[in-house]
Amino acid sequence: MLIDRLTSDMKEAMKAREALRLSVLRLTLSEIQNARIAKGEDLDDSDVHQVLKREVKRREEAAEQYEKGNRTDLKEKEEQEGEILKSYLPQQLTGEELEAAVDAAIQEAEAQSMKEMGRVMKIVMATHSGRVDGKAVQTIVKARLGEGD
Repeated sequence: MLIDRLTSDMKEAMKAREALRLSVLRLTLSEIQNARIAKGEDLDDSDVHQVLKREVKRREEAAEQYEKGNRTDLKEKEEQEGEILKSYLPQQLTGEELEAAVDAAIQEAEAQSMKEMGRVMKIVMATHSGRVDGKAVQTIVKARLGEGD
């Protein structure tokens, strides 16, 4: 399980005295524990992926804010933390693969206009869970279905 891998990697980081990696993994395991308590039962890998994605997003937003404030040192730290967390997420679809997935979903849903956008989004997100970014999917769906309006 992914939680076991995170725990094992945290122990390795402790032994290797990798302060940044250790800090990120400790915080992430704490967030996973909080999510488990909130859910009231053990988390499966998809739940853990959701926590990891949320943590990556937090780091990206923080890096953006630090860049606006001209704090490149803190921005770089946030980006490094984000990269550590991304290594535990499934490989994301490439642009071409994502476009092909959206096209297939549009055909499957027989979508003709923006009114069916929700149905198309649901198919893509369910089929490629954890491997796609919702905003990227939404952009492609809008481009494809917006033309038909």
